[in-house]
Formats: sequence, C-alpha cells, structure tokens
Amino acid sequence: MPIPAPAAAALRSRMFIGGDWRDAADGRKFAVYNPATGEEIAQVPQATAEDVDAAVAAARAALVAPAWAGLTPYARERIMSRLADLIEAHADELAHLETLNQGKLLPWSHAIEVGGSAQWLRYMAGWATKVEGSSFEVSIPFPPGTKYRTSTQRVPVGVVGAIVPWNFPLAMAMWKIAPALATGCTVVLKPAEETPLTALRLAELALEAGLPPGVLNVVTGDGETAGAALVRHPGVDKVSFTGSTEVGRLIGAQCGRDIRRVALELGGKSPVIVLDDVDVEAAVAGAAGAIFFNHGQVCTAGSRLYVAKKLYDKVVDGLAQVADGTVLGSGFDAQAQMGPMVSARHRDRVMTLMATGAAEGGEVVAGGRAGDGPGYFVRPTVVANTANKPLTLVREEVFGPVLVAMPYDDMDSVLQQANDSAYGLGASVWTNDLRRAQRAIDALQAGTVWVNTHNMVDPAMPFGGFKSSGVGREHGRSAIEAYTELKSVCIAY
Repeated sequence: MPIPAPAAAALRSRMFIGGDWRDAADGRKFAVYNPATGEEIAQVPQATAEDVDAAVAAARAALVAPAWAGLTPYARERIMSRLADLIEAHADELAHLETLNQGKLLPWSHAIEVGGSAQWLRYMAGWATKVEGSSFEVSIPFPPGTKYRTSTQRVPVGVVGAIVPWNFPLAMAMWKIAPALATGCTVVLKPAEETPLTALRLAELALEAGLPPGVLNVVTGDGETAGAALVRHPGVDKVSFTGSTEVGRLIGAQCGRDIRRVALELGGKSPVIVLDDVDVEAAVAGAAGAIFFNHGQVCTAGSRLYVAKKLYDKVVDGLAQVADGTVLGSGFDAQAQMGPMVSARHRDRVMTLMATGAAEGGEVVAGGRAGDGPGYFVRPTVVANTANKPLTLVREEVFGPVLVAMPYDDMDSVLQQANDSAYGLGASVWTNDLRRAQRAIDALQAGTVWVNTHNMVDPAMPFGGFKSSGVGREHGRSAIEAYTELKSVCIAY
C-alpha cells in the first residue's frame, strides 16, 4: 500500500537537537514499520549516549538562555498557543502520519492525537500565567525584635527527560511537553522506537511556532541505549516516564539512587464492574468500548470484567457478538473498526498470553487468534472465566484486545476481587444506583474511577495510578506542581 500523501510529506528521518537536524553520532539507523502491512516506512537514527549528551547539553543551555528564561509567562503562553494553531493547521498530515506509524484508526488519530494535543497545549498554555506561590505568617522568636516576611514561589524543575510509549505517541508526548513548557522547563523527548515519526514532526512545528532552539529536543532510539542514557544523565533534573511497570521499576530505582525527580505512569489491569440494575445493551457497549478502544492498547483498558451473575450470560454473549462482528483493517480503511497491534513482537506477546489463558482453563468464546493476511492483527477476544480461576490473563497486563469476564454474587466480593491486583490505574462501575456507585468509588483502589463511562480523560483532570501503576499525577494543577520546585523565601527586617 503506498504511503498516503499527507503522511509522506511529513516524514522526518533525523533527530532534533538544539534546533538542528542530526544523524546519530555513529551513523546507525533503525527501521520504522507500518503495522497494518509490516512494510518499512522510514529509517531513523539510533541515538547513542553521545547524542543524548548533546541533547541534554542543548536543553541545559536553553534553560538559562535569555531567549527562554527571559520570556514572560505570557510570551510562553503565546508560543504554546501558536504551536497549537500549527498542529491544527497540519492536522491531516499529523493524523495520517500517526495512523501510518502506529496503526490506529484515522478518525482516532484526528480526534485524540491531533485534537487532543492542541487541547492539552491550550489548556496548559493558560497555566503559564497562573503559576503562583503564597505568603504566610511565621513565629520565629529570634533574634528578639526581628520581624519576618515569608512566602513561597514555584520555579522550573529544570531539564526534563520525557520518555513516552507507542500507544498514543503524539498525545502522550504532549502530556509531558505542555506542562513543562508552561512552567519554563526544557525537554529532551525520547519517543518509543516503534513510533517516533510524529514527535519529529512536532519538533519542526515547535521551531516554527517560535520555541527557541534547545527548549525541545527529540532523540530517537531504543530504551536500552537512548532511554537508559537519558535516565542516568546527571544533567537531567526530572524524568517523566509512561510505559510498562517492569521498565518503570528500573527507572524509579535509577532515579532513587541519583536523588532525581521522577514521575511514573505505568501499567494497569482495570476492572469494569457491571451491577445488576444496568441495561444489558448498555453494559455490552460500555464493556466493549472499555477494552476494544485503540485495539486494547490502552493503559486503562477495561480488561477485567465483573458482571452480576443474573446478567453474566447475556453480557458475555453480547460481547462475543461484538468481537466476532468487528472488522479488522488498516486505519486508513473507512470500513475498519479495529487496526493492528503496533509491532510483530507485541502481536506475538498478546497471542502468547491468550494461549496461556486458554491452557489455564479460560473459555475462549470469541477471537483467540491472529488476524488474516499481512500486518500485526489480533482478533478481539473474549475469555469467560466462570469459575474465577487465577488466570494469568487476570493478573498480567496484556495491552491488547483481550477481555476476561467473570461473574460475581455480591458487592463486597466484587470490590475485593477488583482490588486484588498489583495495579491501580483505573476502574469503572456501571449502575443506575447512586448509593452503590458511591460505595464503589470509595472502595476501589484506583487513580481514576469512572461511573457509566471508561477511558475518558481531560487536561483538567489529574491522572495517575495507585500501587504498581505509578507515582505522581499528570494534568491540571497537579502537572504544574510536578514540573516545578517549591522555594521558600524568608526575609528578616
């Protein structure tokens, strides 16, 4: 399949460091693929530690340069707003590029990657002029007769090493870039090796918007080399990582040893709880959207479904029909309802976990196999676990369109099951009973609890996880606090 013209026009094949486009120091490159066909679409630099060092040096220089540090908050807001305008002006090429590189359906690339990025930028741009401290009275008795004026102020945390995943490449990058810019930080961004292309195009648009060279740098490469070099670099003041819990533990340990600021948004195994007062069709639609959105490649995907026993068979049958009727195809195909997994490696991992679930006694009632033809497709899958067996699929994050459905008898038992997980990123409850909804909200151990919806986020709503799902929060005032240091000022007179 030829590369769509808007995507071809946007392809960039070099890293962006200090306002310049560069190859890797040793000249190495790696291939980037179209997951819908398996075809190579680009070669981008395989960054070395030397390249990361250059990017951090550029970010450190820009942090104190008058062109950035000397700007008023309003001037930063204006640059961010211009970048949002440019993202919207180039919406078609960015959306096509994201679908080409990541595989998601084109309408979702338009709505989430492009539309969401512009929305997050504008929201955080508004915060640039609202970063504030406070004044307060103190009771320091010495020296006698001395008075004090005390206050706090927020200052940029410094150089941010931002490492983002491949499921929402542009949007997740913006979740980190926007608050960093609003607070006056500089950024070295490392996109996922599978999906670097929109990040490179974003860097070009940022320069066009007036962002000074070095404020945003993009290094491409794998986690073992480029990512690790960024995490351990002494010139990085804060690491913000979104990805797997396994990698997050390594990053957290490194930052702990270095006494470096760190934010970790990690894995999830989100429960979806359907109470017995819900309409079956609404329950089926809600549960299907919770797990099959973005091909199941969502950190808050509702992969554990708990249904009141009297509705269980009807809900599972309805979900099986949805799964069996889903049309797989390229994100550019208007008839497609689900695209591919991001890579052959990830497809194989999803298939292995599905096979493990079946071997452990789960009943595959829909899907359970790869898609037909080229590309990295997996059929949406529903596994019934009527006996509530301790399946691997119930414990481990699959990050694919795989749902495990389990019946329950009473509210206490289902809340206990929902919380019986190492993860705590998201959860949803489906009910028309306000009292039981509030009871579930109070009991569930999750960073976000949705009621009669799932996977919905907003730049004003803090996002992050409990337990092994991470440390810290993104969005809203929480993001401003996460990208600033609080300085106390005490004046004696």
